[in-house]
Amino acid sequence: MLQIRDLIWGLLFAGCAAAIQVQITPTQGEISVGESKFFLCEVVGDAKDIDWYTPSGEKILPNRPDIFVSRGDETMSTLTIYHANVDSAGIYKCVARNGDKEAQATVQVKIFQKITFQSAPSPQEFNEGDDADIVCDVVSSPPPAIIWKHKGSRIQVAKDVRFKIMVNGHLQIRGIKKIDEGMYNCEARIMARGEIDFKMIKVVVNVLPTIRARLSEVNATADSDRSALLACDADGFPEPTVTWAHNNVVLETGNKYSVSDDGSELLIKSVKKVDEGDYTCIAKNKAGEKAEEVSLNVFVKPRITYLNNQTASEFDEQVTLTCEASGDPTPTISWSFQNRVFTEGEQASWTRPDKYESLDRNIVVRTHARVSSLTLKNVLFTYAGQYLCTASNSIGQDIKQLYLEVRYAPKILGPVTVYTWEGNAANISCEVEAYPGASVVWFRDGLQLPSSNTTNMKIYNTPTISYLEITPDSQNDFGSYNCTATNVMGSESKEFILIQAEVPSSPEIEQVEPFSSTAVVKFEEPDSMGGVPIIKYRVEWRLTGQDWTGKEHYASDDMTAITIVGLKPETTYEVKMSAINGKGEGESSLPSTFKTEPVREPSAPILEVKVQERGNTLKVNWIKQDDGGSPIKHYLVRYKAKHVSDWKPEIRIPHNSEYVMLSGLDWNTEYEVHVVAENQQGKSEPGVISFRTATDPTTIPDAVDGGSGLGTGAIVGILIVVFFLLLVGVDVTCYFLNKCGLLMCIAVNFCGKAGPGAKSKDMEEGQAAFTKDESKEPIVEVRTEEEQTPNQGGGPTEPNETTPLTEPEPAAADTTSMVVNLLPSTATNSVAESFSTAQSSPASESTTLTTSASSPTKAAPAKASPKNSPAAQSSPLNANTQPDVGPLVDLSDTPKAPPSSDPTPPVSEPVSPPSANADGPQSQRDTVKAPDSTQNKDLQVDGPAKDAPNALCTDSTTPAHNDGKTVKDDSTKCETEVKNATAEVKTVPNEAPQTNGNESKA
Repeated sequence: MLQIRDLIWGLLFAGCAAAIQVQITPTQGEISVGESKFFLCEVVGDAKDIDWYTPSGEKILPNRPDIFVSRGDETMSTLTIYHANVDSAGIYKCVARNGDKEAQATVQVKIFQKITFQSAPSPQEFNEGDDADIVCDVVSSPPPAIIWKHKGSRIQVAKDVRFKIMVNGHLQIRGIKKIDEGMYNCEARIMARGEIDFKMIKVVVNVLPTIRARLSEVNATADSDRSALLACDADGFPEPTVTWAHNNVVLETGNKYSVSDDGSELLIKSVKKVDEGDYTCIAKNKAGEKAEEVSLNVFVKPRITYLNNQTASEFDEQVTLTCEASGDPTPTISWSFQNRVFTEGEQASWTRPDKYESLDRNIVVRTHARVSSLTLKNVLFTYAGQYLCTASNSIGQDIKQLYLEVRYAPKILGPVTVYTWEGNAANISCEVEAYPGASVVWFRDGLQLPSSNTTNMKIYNTPTISYLEITPDSQNDFGSYNCTATNVMGSESKEFILIQAEVPSSPEIEQVEPFSSTAVVKFEEPDSMGGVPIIKYRVEWRLTGQDWTGKEHYASDDMTAITIVGLKPETTYEVKMSAINGKGEGESSLPSTFKTEPVREPSAPILEVKVQERGNTLKVNWIKQDDGGSPIKHYLVRYKAKHVSDWKPEIRIPHNSEYVMLSGLDWNTEYEVHVVAENQQGKSEPGVISFRTATDPTTIPDAVDGGSGLGTGAIVGILIVVFFLLLVGVDVTCYFLNKCGLLMCIAVNFCGKAGPGAKSKDMEEGQAAFTKDESKEPIVEVRTEEEQTPNQGGGPTEPNETTPLTEPEPAAADTTSMVVNLLPSTATNSVAESFSTAQSSPASESTTLTTSASSPTKAAPAKASPKNSPAAQSSPLNANTQPDVGPLVDLSDTPKAPPSSDPTPPVSEPVSPPSANADGPQSQRDTVKAPDSTQNKDLQVDGPAKDAPNALCTDSTTPAHNDGKTVKDDSTKCETEVKNATAEVKTVPNEAPQTNGNESKA
């Protein structure tokens, strides 16, 4: 049974092995145009050959470039289609053969066109107003549906007739506008495959340039080395480029022209007349170009090109002066001589509007084009002189002068009568006008002067005047004198008469205006001056029946009134006048009677203002008038600015004053001043005057010469800065000298430095120490005690830096404080003075004075804090140190204090001058309180001792330093009362070892 089954399976296997099966993967294929794809032919069974055939039945050979066949092994073959096109579509067949056995399979290849944008350029530009055709060429199979979008929305061609989708898929926009610019979406869709693609196309709308000239006409002046600016503004998209052209030639930046960066401005340098004309401003962009004309008008200032001097002779028929001028516009030419102006067209005749004729027709002006002529007919010598030709137009003017010389015979001018008197020299003036110049000769009775027998005559000649000086000796010298002038044109003579002068006639008194103590005499000049001027007037007045009192007044022009002063009130007077000239005094006028007024108030003074150097200070002068018959007591002055109602406080001026100075007035303000004179009868009417002060010189003018200056605010600011710097300087000085001020406060509160009067913590605890001094000088201790110190009982002990120099002593029942005046031991040593009151019991007191000699130290604060002083930085006290010890007090260079007259005043405050060495110990002047809880009293060196029973006398001696020695100058002695106390002075070397040494007593 088993063998049958195996046989059956063997037969089946052999049958299967003999059959061939072919399968193609994939079973069908779709290829987009341009893409590549392969197909795999798999054979089941033994196949000797595996071949591929094209849709046309042609066997595919292995060397084809577009279709490639490769056999991987005996059971597999691959067909690859590269870059498929439409012709590649069809049914491809794979055939497997093995002998007479054959098997085949087919695959259908479909070729389709994907959405492809063949032409959709971006950006696409159009000119505003054109019909835009936005190109978007799309190919596919089947053909796609085209949708256009703009600004995210689909374009609805049914709603906007300007938009239209063409058959070829293009988008047409009729009359495209600038607002249509932007991004457009060209979208292609194939519904069968669900394929979609789009292309963003940027649409740019170019705008044709618009151009506008800033000025259509520009005026310029030639030959003035000035430039002309032509400008135009252009708009458009894209931004247009602007160029300039003149006479069809494009202008570029160079020596003559300068074009701005954007081309909108054209600068024509050094404008000439030839630059005149039209200039074209051209704006151009992609949309096109526009042009605008700008006219340049070049004007030329007038310039006189021809003008020559002329010469003529008197009585010539005529002389013509010619003036030529150029300019644009054509200048108007006028002539002037002295104060007369001759202009073409003025006073024109009826027949010739372009001709000017004077009323006597002797002067004619003719103008033709740019030439003007001035014709003078019947020439006179007065025509000679300087003539001005003026050429003017709207741009400016030009003036030149010519000289007309007229030759004429001499002409003698001047008065013919001269007055004098015997013994008084007189000049007879013979003024001659002539061209050329004339010679002058004087004659009398046919004889030329001066002659040998005329010693009282002299002749003085100038270019135009000849003077004959005569000093008459007798009546014979008066009479006629002849002056003869001669030149090449002719001669002329003139007779002059010398007449005997007379005294003047009497003036005529018209009116007397009386006042209380004065009277004004009004008069008329004498009818006859006597031939010579009046020099003085004599006014005489008297009481009826008494002698005349007179006074002379120098005459002045138009003098018609004289004031008499010093009259009595309510009194009748007579007054008369006479005139005085060089010859003498004339007759007096008839007396006039008047009566003065009663005593009354004064007349108002007459005021005048004089501006001083500083424009807001003025001097107001007044002229005293009638005092009303009573002496003026004083003047009352008040003033105010006119724009305010309140008067300044009234000023009273003494009676003998004649002015007042008003200062500190407001600038550029109008003031009113009243001055009133007051006597016993009352006040006069005010004398009133108004004036305006000058403009503030510190004010910066707005438009006057561009001047500059400091304003009031700047001056105030400068003063504030100066004041602040002054305060800082004073504060710094106070800090270094007196240890006070703002800087000292900052140093104490913020920088941690000690201020005056500060007390260190150690001293408050009763600890006293001194700083080691490197000067190697001995320390002198002056001690006042009631009984022997503890150190004396146990032998001498050398103090060290931490050992106090004084120790508490058993005190008597009551010990009085002692004041000692000490001098420094050497010129370079400083002395430290310490006053302390140590108590061992409530009933015991001892006063100790310790003096330390050290090297020179620098200035220490007047009230230095022990906390910051070098002495306060010493080592702590030893265990055996007594706590009831006062600190070292610097007595170096103790200043003198005034002696106290009161036996019991507070202690005066001595001030210690600064030491010389900055490294030395600082002066410690603070009162130190002992830690003893019993009654412990402090004696303050730098202030009044409130608890001290007796006053300290601080009259110290003044040390004088000489060669390291101290010379003592005795000063006021100070009495000190010490009860039951002995003085002990110890000298301790500063450099001695701390454990060895002896004390030296002084």
